Amino acid sequence: MEEHGLTPTSELVRRAIIGDAYAFTRLWDTHIVALRTFIKGRIKQLDDFYVEDICSRSFEKAFRQISSYDPARSQFATWLHKIALNTALDTLERDKTQRAAFVSLNEDIAAAAEADAIGDDSDTPLESIIKDEDQANTLRYIESLPEIYKQVAHLRLIEGLQYKEISDELGMELNTVRTRIRRAKSLIEQYKKDDVQ
Repeated sequence: MEEHGLTPTSELVRRAIIGDAYAFTRLWDTHIVALRTFIKGRIKQLDDFYVEDICSRSFEKAFRQISSYDPARSQFATWLHKIALNTALDTLERDKTQRAAFVSLNEDIAAAAEADAIGDDSDTPLESIIKDEDQANTLRYIESLPEIYKQVAHLRLIEGLQYKEISDELGMELNTVRTRIRRAKSLIEQYKKDDVQ
């Protein structure tokens, strides 16, 4: 049995399957360093930004698919690593396709524009829905988030700050801000689905 600290991974997984967001946050805390190391070791051409993005998206996929995880078939870390490797390969393929389609007469301007675009994604459909909803409802969802996500979610979803502005205001690394906002949005999406049911 995989154990980390006093809480076995299998117990965290069991709790995450029944919707315990805190348990999933603990899974993140427990496995993120090993997952970063795994991605960097397997695909060496990725920079830290891509590694963080892949880790974040891998945990999002794992969160959405947690009920399909079968501990009899593999350890949680192995299952998570497989998701991350597939996510990394998909990312590389997508970027290769996008680069092939991108033609510019002025490479410096295009590179600067592309770098600016990476800093802040345009609003996702979820973000647009959240902005259009009653602010009290949005605040209720944010208040339901684990403490680690509340502040960044409020700054992004209520105050409308850009990722870089949040990073500067909180003295937090930009990749950490991106990861926490992505996770907060995923949890809010789950809360909304639970409200509908």
